[in-house]
Amino acid sequence: MDPDWIAIDWGTSNLRVWAIAASGAILARAGSDEGMARLSPDGFEPALLRLIGGWLGTRPLPALACGMVGARQGWTEAAYRAIPCAPLDPAALTRAPTRDPRLDLRIAPGLSQDRPADVMRGEETQIAGALMLEPGFDGVVCLPGTHSKWAHVSAGEVVSFQTHMTGELFELVSRQSVLRHSLGADDAPHREEAFLAAVSDAISRPERIGSRLFGIRAEGLLHGLAPATARARLSGLLIGMELAAARPYWLGQPVALIGSSGLARAYATALAAQGAQTRSLDATACTLAGLTSLLATGTRP
Repeated sequence: MDPDWIAIDWGTSNLRVWAIAASGAILARAGSDEGMARLSPDGFEPALLRLIGGWLGTRPLPALACGMVGARQGWTEAAYRAIPCAPLDPAALTRAPTRDPRLDLRIAPGLSQDRPADVMRGEETQIAGALMLEPGFDGVVCLPGTHSKWAHVSAGEVVSFQTHMTGELFELVSRQSVLRHSLGADDAPHREEAFLAAVSDAISRPERIGSRLFGIRAEGLLHGLAPATARARLSGLLIGMELAAARPYWLGQPVALIGSSGLARAYATALAAQGAQTRSLDATACTLAGLTSLLATGTRP
């Protein structure tokens, strides 16, 4: 195997890597749970080499990385770029210090918004990839996840964005609050009717979210609310609360969804019920297209 370069998506929890041929074909892929949260600054290079050491030859191999690897607590900080701007800029890549001479690693910086204050890391690469896959797209990109992002994109630039801690709230509430006694397992069948009813409830009365959340526990105790239905209701309430706040982004706008198939499907279902038109893009495809766009400009690491 003789890769032309290596693509790296390094998040808080996971590390994913791909060996890419000059033709753009994926020659190999690997991953681990050695995300930023588990590593000290001097642990990043060994963690990466554990995955790609067998792909390296004798010459320095270019590598492009996005995500939390460029955070202040990451390998080396890649300073944010202020919007409005294109999601990626080859001139802004930050070189990571490496001990292994076979590795030439550059990190894509995230984006920042001054008012209201907001930041993103990794999502900017997926947005760039979406623009590569959907040339000329103008509208809103929604990236569901632990910290969901809504980005207004126009003329190839990110104009504004906002972040919602919906995924993290779901994790905290489902595992650490009193509702943990009422919810079904992660693989419980999805109850679309309960989900959509909760979405509508949260959008129409977001100020009641605290009461509605406890109502899940009360219905379980008094009326035998099924755990799978309870889980669908919790998801619907939290996603509905997000949609209520993000209404200026999706109302009357084309929305491109980038995320894992299950989560993106939930957002697509919720938005469709509100009359919004969405299209779904594969998250991995967008990440790789975004990193590839940095090479397509003619600037190599």
